Amino acid sequence: MFTTALLALTLTAPTASEWPQWMGPTRDNVWHDTGILEKFPEGGPKVLWRVPVKVGYAGPAVAGGKVFVMDYATDAPDDGGGNFKRNPTSGTERVIAFSTDGKELWKYETPVTYSISYPNGPRCTPLVHDGKVYTLGAMGHLACLNAEDGKEIWAKELTKIYGAKPALWGYAAHPVIDGKKLFTLGGINGNHIVALDKDTGDELWKSGSQSEQGYSPVQFATIGGVRQVIVTGPNFIRGLDPETGKRFWNQDYDATSGSIIMTPVVSGENLFVGGYRGKNLMLKLGIEGGVPTATKVWRNEKDLGICPVNVQPFLDGSMMYGYNEDGKMFAVELPSGNRLWTSTGPIGGEKALPSGTAFIVKNGERYFFFTEQGDLVIGKLSKEKYQEIDRAKLLEATGKAFGRRVVWSMPAFADKKMYARNDKELICVDLAK
Repeated sequence: MFTTALLALTLTAPTASEWPQWMGPTRDNVWHDTGILEKFPEGGPKVLWRVPVKVGYAGPAVAGGKVFVMDYATDAPDDGGGNFKRNPTSGTERVIAFSTDGKELWKYETPVTYSISYPNGPRCTPLVHDGKVYTLGAMGHLACLNAEDGKEIWAKELTKIYGAKPALWGYAAHPVIDGKKLFTLGGINGNHIVALDKDTGDELWKSGSQSEQGYSPVQFATIGGVRQVIVTGPNFIRGLDPETGKRFWNQDYDATSGSIIMTPVVSGENLFVGGYRGKNLMLKLGIEGGVPTATKVWRNEKDLGICPVNVQPFLDGSMMYGYNEDGKMFAVELPSGNRLWTSTGPIGGEKALPSGTAFIVKNGERYFFFTEQGDLVIGKLSKEKYQEIDRAKLLEATGKAFGRRVVWSMPAFADKKMYARNDKELICVDLAK
C-alpha cells in the first residue's frame, strides 16, 4: 500500500554505469557497480586524471560518456562564508563538460553577482536526462543545455520571474525531473514550487507561499495508489498532486529559525525531515477517501532522529544513518527515531565538528564515505556500530568553514570510478578490483 515512488527519470535503469544526478541514478545514494576493490592498494587508489576547476559546492554528474560540473570563477577572497551574512561577490558561474578521460569538451558561462552566505560557488549537481543537462546556479539561474555541445536550449532567472531574492544560502535544492516535468523551488508568494516543461521551460503550474525558498529537494511517494510530490519549506510541508499542484495535505512546521536541507526520507508509511537548530519531524502518511493524508508522530525531539546539515541521511531498511548538525553520526531506528549509537564515524577524532560532513554511498554490503578532509573511506554500518575498513587521502580540503578547511562537495560514482572535486581540481579515481 505504501511505497516510495522512483522518479520517472530513473524508472529505466541506465544501460551503462552512470551517476546522472545528485545522489545517483535513483536518488538513493546506492552505487550498483560490481567488481569494486575491497581495500585500497598501498599508497591509495590510482588517480587517473586531474583537471583544474574553480570554487563550488556542486558535485559532478556522469552520463553519456561525459562528466559535468559547475563552478564559480571569481577574484573575491574566500572569507569562510559566514553563516548569517550575505557577502556580495561578482564572478562567472560555469558549466563544464569533460570526457571521461579528462578532456574538456565545452563550457557554458553566466556572469553573476552573489548576495548570499557562503558565496563560494553553485550548490546543485547538474542533472542529465535525455541528451540535456539541467543546471541551477546559486542565485537562481536555471538552464537547460544540449549535453553534446553545451548550447543553451532554454534558460530562466528564477529571482526575476518569481520576484524573490535567493534564500540566505542560495538556491541549493537540486531540481528533479518527473515525466515531462522539471520541478524546482522558485519564489515565495504562490510560486514556492514550480513545475516546468523540461523541454521548453514553460511553466505548467506553481504552488505555495513560504517566507523563503528553503533548500530541500522535493520527494515523491505513492500512498494507496495515489502519487504525490512532497514539498518542504521553512513554514510547512505539503503533499501535492504532481500533475496539477493541487494540495492533498499540509503540516505547518516552523523552520524559520533553522533550515531543512535534506530531501525528505520516506520509509514505508513514515516520512522524516530534520535540519539545523534542532529541527526534526516524523509524519505518518495515510489515505482517507482516496486522498493522501499526513499526521504528526513527533516533532523537534532533542534525543530522537537526526538534525542534518550537509549530509543526506542514508536509509537502509528501517535504519537511517547520518550526521547531525553537531558533527555526530547517529544510527536511528524508524519510525521511533531512537538513536542506537553515536560516533564521529568516518570523519574520526574524539571531538565532533560542527556541521561535520562525510557523504554516504552504499556499494554492496559496505559503504564509501567521502569526508570533508578529502579522504575516501571504506566502512560498514549496522545497528550495532560504525566499522572502518580502510581510508585514503585523495583531495586537499580547500574551503573554509567554522575555522577549518573543508571539502563540502558530493562525489559521483560511475563505471568503477569516483569523480570528486574541491575548489581547485576535479579528479577521477580508479576503484576497480
